[in-house]
Amino acid sequence: MSKKIGLFYGTQTGKTEAAAEIIRDAFGGDIVTLHDVSQTDVADFDEYECLIIGCPTWNIGELQSDWEGLYQDLDDADFSGKTVAYFGTGDQIGYADNFQDAIGILEEKITELGGKTVGYWSKDGYDFSDSKALRNGKFCGLALDDDNQSDLTDDRIKSWVAQLKTEFGL
Repeated sequence: MSKKIGLFYGTQTGKTEAAAEIIRDAFGGDIVTLHDVSQTDVADFDEYECLIIGCPTWNIGELQSDWEGLYQDLDDADFSGKTVAYFGTGDQIGYADNFQDAIGILEEKITELGGKTVGYWSKDGYDFSDSKALRNGKFCGLALDDDNQSDLTDDRIKSWVAQLKTEFGL
């Protein structure tokens, strides 16, 4: 387990930051380093071959403000050769038409810049009508909904991290 993972998250209410900390702890050891994107430069992505990107969907299908600020600068990053997993926080009931859109927006951009997506997650067990995060019938990353399904968060993270350990080759 010599690989290091950079986990980059934006948070508005603290839910995404809390999820990032649970994900880091689920990997164990000092494998995952957390980076708050409000204090991140795109050069920080260069330090890692494995990345985890965390973003809540904000307002009506928008990126969280710190990711919004970094979004254009992503064009200056080289994601080729990087394995990238995504997780998002959102509200599938209140925002059923754009549940998890933010991770879909980021995944599309980072894939265009050479990133290889891992960590696809089943949409089973969710109740929403549309999402920009769907790829071939699955979410392009872990979908968390602490507004309506907080009781499932810890188990979802545990399962997803187990999946990522394999997909990251740890």
